[in-house]
Amino acid sequence: MNRTYYLRFYFAVCVAALALVSRAAAQSPVLFDGTSPIAFSFQAAASDDAIPHAQLITPEELAKFLQSAAAHKPLLLQVGPHSLYAQAHIPGSEYIGAGSSEAGRKQLRQRVKALPHDTAIVIYCGCCPWGHCPNVHPAYQELHALGFSNVKVLYIADNFGTDWVDKGYPVAKGD
Repeated sequence: MNRTYYLRFYFAVCVAALALVSRAAAQSPVLFDGTSPIAFSFQAAASDDAIPHAQLITPEELAKFLQSAAAHKPLLLQVGPHSLYAQAHIPGSEYIGAGSSEAGRKQLRQRVKALPHDTAIVIYCGCCPWGHCPNVHPAYQELHALGFSNVKVLYIADNFGTDWVDKGYPVAKGD
C-alpha cells in the first residue's frame, strides 16, 4: 500500500469521527425555512471555520427538500465555473458567476440586492473537493456581509458529478 492510500484512509476515519461528533453535538435542528416542516441538520463531515456547520446542507437533504411539497423553495445560486453549470446543474438554479472573482461577487450582489435579508438562499459550486473550492467561501462571506441570515451552502465533498449527478439527484443541462 502506498502513502496516499494510508492518508486517504486516515482522512476518511477522521471525517467519519467528525460526522458522529457533529450529529451528537447538534443542540436542535436548524429550520431552513420557517414554514417548512423539514428540518435540516449538518450531517456531512467538514472541518471548516469560514462557514458555520449549521449553514451547510448535504446533497441528500437538499434533494429531499426540493422534491417535497414545501411552499417556499430556496433561491438556488451556482457560484462556480460556467462550464460546470452548462454541463449539469440543479434544476431551478441560477448561474451567478464564480464566487472567487470580483465579477461573480458583483453579479451576486446585484441578484440579491432587492431581496429581503431573510430570503432562503442555497449556494453551491462543486468544481472540486470541498477543501479546495475557491468559490463557495467568498460567495458565502459576501451574502453574510450583506446581512442575509438564511443562507445555506451545499456541502459537496468531492465534486458536483460525484456528489450530486452520480447519486441520481435531479439535473438540468445547458444554460
